[in-house]
Amino acid sequence: MATHDTGFVEVADLESLEESGRELVSANGAAIALFHHEGEIRAVDNRCPHMGFPLHEGSVDDGILTCHWHHARFELSCGDTFDPWADDVQTYPVDVRDGSVYVDPDPPRDLPPAEHWADRLETGLEENLRLVVAKSTIGLLDADVPYQEPMAATVEFGTRYREMGWSSGLTILGCMANVIDDLEETDRKRALYTGVRHVASDCASEPPNFDQPSFATTDVEFDRLKRWFRDCVEVRDSDGAERCLRTAVAADCSDAEVAELVVAAATDHPYLSTGHALDFANKAFESLEHVGWDHADDALASLVDPLATAARSDEQSSWRQPIDLVVLLEDVYGGDISATNGLEELAAAGSERTWEPPADLQSTLLGDDPEAIVDALAAAVHEGATPEELATQVLAAAATRVAQFGTANEFSDWNTVHHTFTYANAVRQFARRTDAVELYRGVFDAAINVYLDRFLNTPPAPIPEPGENDTGRDPETIREDLLETFDEEGEVNEAGRLVGEFFDCGGDPDELKRTLGHGLLREDAGFHTLQNLEAAFRAFDLASGEAESQSENAVGRRQRVPMIATARYMAAHFPTRREAEQTFTIAARLNRGETIHEGE
Repeated sequence: MATHDTGFVEVADLESLEESGRELVSANGAAIALFHHEGEIRAVDNRCPHMGFPLHEGSVDDGILTCHWHHARFELSCGDTFDPWADDVQTYPVDVRDGSVYVDPDPPRDLPPAEHWADRLETGLEENLRLVVAKSTIGLLDADVPYQEPMAATVEFGTRYREMGWSSGLTILGCMANVIDDLEETDRKRALYTGVRHVASDCASEPPNFDQPSFATTDVEFDRLKRWFRDCVEVRDSDGAERCLRTAVAADCSDAEVAELVVAAATDHPYLSTGHALDFANKAFESLEHVGWDHADDALASLVDPLATAARSDEQSSWRQPIDLVVLLEDVYGGDISATNGLEELAAAGSERTWEPPADLQSTLLGDDPEAIVDALAAAVHEGATPEELATQVLAAAATRVAQFGTANEFSDWNTVHHTFTYANAVRQFARRTDAVELYRGVFDAAINVYLDRFLNTPPAPIPEPGENDTGRDPETIREDLLETFDEEGEVNEAGRLVGEFFDCGGDPDELKRTLGHGLLREDAGFHTLQNLEAAFRAFDLASGEAESQSENAVGRRQRVPMIATARYMAAHFPTRREAEQTFTIAARLNRGETIHEGE
């Protein structure tokens, strides 16, 4: 085979090609489909860009090449597709000399890989195309594009094209970003794919959002802006609230100030929308930590509708009967469920004190006396407990509820304990940004919900204590067993036991995180399961930081509880059909140039 000095490679005899109409040739390792059509010679990559079907087996008519597998159509001269789900096919320059056909197998690319996959990501989001999303997220990371860039594009898309604002898709994206550094390299691609595809699905067929502008002036005192925002949310005035929030961002209010504004409105009524309103808000702020504060205007404005339309727990019977839990809180808050003056007085009294958690605080939080719970928390504030310190304690109690969930309960009740856990995590994470007195209300609300969940621990599932399962086995084998447990239905308690055994046998927690992350991302995990793992990782990290102030045994138990909790939760929801994993695997193989079609 001759190579012309211009870089063209001789690949076929012209007369033979004219007779056959098509030929499959190879040039410098590239499989190329040659077509003689309407007096012209065209050359395209033989692999259909959709799923790799050999295009030389396709049909050519009226200038259109049609793949026979999924009927993707391509304009033959330039390779552009008629079908957005298929991607464009690579074409090659052709030359004819002395009765021979030459092809340039390495022409200049129209776009570098990073730009190509960024364009395809936009199409995947707009058309809600899973395979396109998978190929583009994998392609971007393979092109060494930081995950923050496609995440930012997805946040922008998700806030623009969903009229009802921030929802599960963007929350999942935030969760995946939070755990991405805990995962193996390939699972990082799965995590990004998972977040992006859920945003695409969440926005599919939804009307777009039309922004309300900020006020023309930014010369408004923060306290007044905060009051306006809360008043608008209270009367469910989304438009007014959005203008207030956008004005806070435009006025360059600090991260802490904007967080205070949002937290205040999100806790004026307890446990809005089973905790989702505050959890969504937390994930919006956490997402901005990944993509940058310059996205804050639209990202935070998307929280307004979920806040203004949220269901209010103080209007539900479970918070009013047989014990009026709202009245218990009002007595501490200052006479009204949205008040803070009582909390301000307690916090002022403890401002010069250093608080240490009482030995019996966890048993009180997990007990069946709501008045004792409220009193214990109020006393803690009076003794100097910060929102961050109290939120850490309530988060530990909420994790225990999941870890001890009794499988005799209805399956849907897993979500009940889960919601409390993720709400408590949101309160704790907000405490990193603001020490606003309103955050204490989130702590009290989470603790009341831990109380309301008490019957779901009746009887409590046993939590393996440190040293209880020290079998001496290799931690790697235990991790393999844990993954196999997720392949079987109903192995809830065994999953928890294996996590306890892993810790007892000296396993590396980072390896356990990678194992749990892989077990999660290979499944068609739903919104709550994805949330649960992220919250568990956060709770584990918090417990790991307590080593200096807690006994070794107490820290060990505090660390293992959230990991046992999420392993049990995952085992209850696995296995699934793994459809998303099938799509991811196909996309990865296509991007590597592997054969998908068996007849190729």
